[in-house]
Amino acid sequence: MTYRDSAFLKSQIKNIMTFYDPVVVDHDYGGFINQLKDDGSIYDRMTKHLVGTCRFIYNYATAAVVFGDDHYLDAAKHGIAFLQQHHRQEDGGYAWVLNGRDIEDGTRHCYGHAFVLLAVSAAAKAGVADAIPAIDEIYALLENRFWEADQQLYVDVIHEGDWAKIDPYRGQNANMHMCEAMLVAYEATRDIKYLDRAYQLAKTICVDLASKTDGMIWEHYRSDWSVDWDYNRDDPKNLFRPYGYLPGHFVEWAKLLVILNRHRLESWMIGRAQELFGIAVQKAWDPENGGLHYTFGPDGAILDTDRYYWVMSEAIAAAASLGAETGDPDYWRWYDDFWAYSDRCLIDHNYGGWFRVLDINGKAYDDLKSPPAKTDYHPLSACYTALQAIGDA
Repeated sequence: MTYRDSAFLKSQIKNIMTFYDPVVVDHDYGGFINQLKDDGSIYDRMTKHLVGTCRFIYNYATAAVVFGDDHYLDAAKHGIAFLQQHHRQEDGGYAWVLNGRDIEDGTRHCYGHAFVLLAVSAAAKAGVADAIPAIDEIYALLENRFWEADQQLYVDVIHEGDWAKIDPYRGQNANMHMCEAMLVAYEATRDIKYLDRAYQLAKTICVDLASKTDGMIWEHYRSDWSVDWDYNRDDPKNLFRPYGYLPGHFVEWAKLLVILNRHRLESWMIGRAQELFGIAVQKAWDPENGGLHYTFGPDGAILDTDRYYWVMSEAIAAAASLGAETGDPDYWRWYDDFWAYSDRCLIDHNYGGWFRVLDINGKAYDDLKSPPAKTDYHPLSACYTALQAIGDA
């Protein structure tokens, strides 16, 4: 069995689900328990992160599609109920963090709302009929509250209690995940407005904005979407907004562009996907130790040598997507290399799941397998994307 076999990919999805299920299903407060140590023990039962809730819904819904297992489908429905009844607030927005069922942080993050759209769309694809109205509802909220029509992008953060109080920060990451969610919404509904929006986001980020940064994807912008070269320069380890170029986002965009191209064929998409993939491996692949470095600066110097589970996952998905689309065997060789590193270093063969982050030598920093909002959605999604690439999903 090789990394390209559907049996291997399905076994990886099953192994991820086995690590998390059923311990993460919270029958006391609802939703899911996100915080697990390496051995699967719970270290925090109460923190409910919006992104974690949504990613678990995605995981269960996708596993239900792959395996046809009603248990997984029931868990997805369980998550949708908590999402709608507790994260969702009276004004239609979704709270960022709950303590049990109480709001701990009610900030409206576009990033979080992108995952709401992804979760309900994935659930709808899996056959959860109640999720379909939620797709239109969250799209309308995004349109009315987050969308900047003049910029053709979404704002990043809106403060709790005041929709008019919009943070001046603008970021590509939330818009990238919104593109991902719009594609899944389109696949669930075949409503063209979701595909149109995914297309617009991809073109604005990968073509229009990238033309100002040497064809690469910068992360941080000011309120007028001018490039902010200094944002978090002194905080390179910031979890959601690190300084520098992120090759993980280059390969993630490459994957999304290939998926978009399947639904709306345009010549620039595959070319841009190949360019972004090529930059990522040229700038960040470590031939000595394996794996991709996390960030590099505007001058090309590596800033952070850590190995993140999501970066390698997205590299796997991009390589499979490009390999299937172009027929170029080099992408499949990269695919095998990415899997070999991940298999050797990131997959926990003792307890299951993937380690979140390692140093350059492959050593973990702590024993927290699943801090908020990690749910191993990235590797599970990568396996599903690879299954689609080889024609078995």
